[in-house]
Amino acid sequence: MGPMNHEPILTLILGLVVGIALSVLFSYIYHKSTKSKADKFLEKAKREAEKEKRDRLLELKEESYRIKQETDKEVKEKKAEIAAEQNRLHEREASLDKRDELLQKRDMSLDDKENNLLVKQKELQEKNNKMDELLKEEMVTLQEVAKFSKEKAHDLIMKRTEEEMSKEIADYIKEQEHIARLKANEQAKSIIVEAMERYSDDVATEQTVSTIQLPSDEMKGRLIGREGRNIRTIESVTGVDLIIDDTPEAISISSFDPLRREIARITIETLIKDGRIHPARIEEIYDRVTKDMDNKITELGNNALYELGLSKVDPELVHLIGKLNFRTSYGQNCLKHSIEVGQLCGLMASELGENINLAKRAGLLHDIGKAIDFEVEGSHVELGLSIAKKYKEDPIVQNAIASHHGDTAQTSIISILVEIADTLSAARPGARNDSLENYIKRLEELESIGNSFEGVEKTFAMQAGREVRVMVKPNEVDDSQAFKIARDMKKKIETEMQYPGTIKILVIRESRAQEEAK
Repeated sequence: MGPMNHEPILTLILGLVVGIALSVLFSYIYHKSTKSKADKFLEKAKREAEKEKRDRLLELKEESYRIKQETDKEVKEKKAEIAAEQNRLHEREASLDKRDELLQKRDMSLDDKENNLLVKQKELQEKNNKMDELLKEEMVTLQEVAKFSKEKAHDLIMKRTEEEMSKEIADYIKEQEHIARLKANEQAKSIIVEAMERYSDDVATEQTVSTIQLPSDEMKGRLIGREGRNIRTIESVTGVDLIIDDTPEAISISSFDPLRREIARITIETLIKDGRIHPARIEEIYDRVTKDMDNKITELGNNALYELGLSKVDPELVHLIGKLNFRTSYGQNCLKHSIEVGQLCGLMASELGENINLAKRAGLLHDIGKAIDFEVEGSHVELGLSIAKKYKEDPIVQNAIASHHGDTAQTSIISILVEIADTLSAARPGARNDSLENYIKRLEELESIGNSFEGVEKTFAMQAGREVRVMVKPNEVDDSQAFKIARDMKKKIETEMQYPGTIKILVIRESRAQEEAK
């Protein structure tokens, strides 16, 4: 057996030793590296913690500073408020002191005035007493000198004073009326007469009865119906009275309401054309005619606006204007009257240089309240003014409506023109109906009022009561007194009588000297 080969073993041992050494070395290096990393991480964490701490401290300091600033600001504001309140209190105290001082002065002043008043009252009483004594002495002296009693002397003085004042008043009235006539009478007459000449229209008063022509007398029987059922239905539905007499081929419709009368007329004429006349058909035709009447009313309103050349009128107001066609005043158609007033206002406005369209508009709408005065409580003036305000009419139009009967003061020339045109349209002959009884009564009242004045010889009512001529005794009434009689008679007529339009009063004083040559 040869010697053992130790080289592989040594190599193996050496390899093991080297491996262990490397392993230990690597483990050391790894641990050292890990420790270094850990130290670096801890160091970094400490730095971040320090930084976080510093940031937190900085934020706390800033927050503390901000809170301190806000607190200081609030304290300053509170101090300012307290100071202002103290100033106000001081001012109030000063004002109260000043007011108290003024009140004290006023009390003193009132006391002084009261004392002065008492002194003056005492002086006045003394003067009155002296005056009474003087008057008594004068009356005694007057009675002794004139041999008059106290009552006779009083009557004499009052009568003399009344005569002197009456003459002065009459002279003043005469002078002022003469000046006014010189300035205005001729121009006013010229404008009114020219307007009346330039506008002319037929006068046709409304009647309370309408007549319908029938194709035959057989139709009259059909309208009456069996036991009068058709005529009863027509009267109850339309609200009118049917007058069926011996007049051949004709019946009459009677009603004071023109709208009802017109609806009834169209209903009956439609039934006659249709031929079917029974209660159900009557009601059907009546309902249809009533609905169609609204369109006709609007058409009438538009025609009125077209005739006057007006535009920009609210559709509801146009409908109200059309309704005036079915409203009358003393038999005068209100729509025709309103159109006539509008035309006259426009003509007079053109002569005076006023707004023509505005004058026409005011004239047309002056009686618009009559379109609803039978539906709503109130006078037609008040209702017309409320309608004009509702549809935002011009203030001049509103004033013309409110003042055309003298209820309100007139603020424009156009308002005065409306009043004049309204009087002209209502007063011209034939425009309005009046009974013979009323005419006679009015004439008697006028003559009675004229004859009631001292110095009047005769009184004549003329022109259907629109003019009064008073003949005075020339030896008892002078020219100044004649003017006073005319003025006093005017006031008495206005106070005691009711009449349409105006009444002209003419006092005539005539002296005649007559001789005969032989």
